[in-house]
Amino acid sequence: MIAAKTLFSRSILVGSLLLATAAAPRAAPDSGPAGPQGVLLPVFSSSLVINGVATTPDGRMFMPVQPGRPGRGPEVVEVRDGRPVPFPDKRWNGWRKGRDGADRFVGVNALRVGPDGALWVVDRGAPGIGKPIAPHGVKLVRIDLAGNKVSRSYDLSAVTGPKSFVDDVRFNGDRAYLTDAGQPGLILLDLRTGAGRRVLDGDPSVTARTPLMAEGQRVIDPEGRPVVIHADQLELSPDARWFYYQPCNGGMSRIETRFLDDASLPASELARHVEHFADTPSTGGTAMDADGTIYLSDVNSKRILAIAPDGRMHTILSDPRLVWVDAMWLDDKGRLLMPAAQLNRTAGLNGGRDAVRQPITLYGMALGVQPSHH
Repeated sequence: MIAAKTLFSRSILVGSLLLATAAAPRAAPDSGPAGPQGVLLPVFSSSLVINGVATTPDGRMFMPVQPGRPGRGPEVVEVRDGRPVPFPDKRWNGWRKGRDGADRFVGVNALRVGPDGALWVVDRGAPGIGKPIAPHGVKLVRIDLAGNKVSRSYDLSAVTGPKSFVDDVRFNGDRAYLTDAGQPGLILLDLRTGAGRRVLDGDPSVTARTPLMAEGQRVIDPEGRPVVIHADQLELSPDARWFYYQPCNGGMSRIETRFLDDASLPASELARHVEHFADTPSTGGTAMDADGTIYLSDVNSKRILAIAPDGRMHTILSDPRLVWVDAMWLDDKGRLLMPAAQLNRTAGLNGGRDAVRQPITLYGMALGVQPSHH
């Protein structure tokens, strides 16, 4: 274990980065072809700190946005005519300190278009690191894309604590699996009833145990302490048999969903079914294709790895522009979308020194594969 622990999730405040409205973004059309296979191309760039992306089959694009200073910007945007627009509306992006978080985004960590075609948003419930969680702020929100309206919000306060940073989500029928990067563990949510339960709390497989490295340097907070991010990345195999997960600091595990979903299993018995899967490096984000290959960003070496279902890894892309690629997305054109969020260059993850080089850019590369829809 790292002695000095400071949790910094994707929500880290970015110091001197511009407000969401400060500069016009530059975007490439998303409705055209994916581009030549194996060629890295810019898709969208902006002063916004975009740390994820999700698209629909008809070309709609959504992104979570991390906060800038001196004020709050939107938490979720849709790219329309090359510009980011608060989504689903300004009201949901208009939370203010001291307010209830039930019907506003407080601090979005991740989003994805689910297998049901809706946009699902993971809200950590706190506006920043060290900030108190707003009442009813920790939640999973479902947005109907046909009408651009919130159709349901799942309050996760019963399965989280004051140190929780609910991070990301995947779906298995009427169940959702979520990672907690602050209070290390997994959250299982029944989407019919809204009931949730925690599993593998404090298990070695969900706990960061190696240094977090980026661009050849240990990631440290403004006080010089090593940064620790627990259970973060997660994927579900196309046949829904295997659930893969890991701390951001690296080291991927897997467990069969039949054990994960069995509420009658004692915690000690469940832990015995965890398998080590791959010796992964410090990671910003992952994606999975329909053949079960996991794509993973190595933030230390600025490369993208492919992990086969048998655990074998190889590099598919290495490029100096891929600075802290965060939550990736495989679109229906077979293109891997990679937001180079530069989080390790922000003051909070760089010993208090802001070294971000504007703009923040979303890159894409055609792989000729199909996505797994979980």
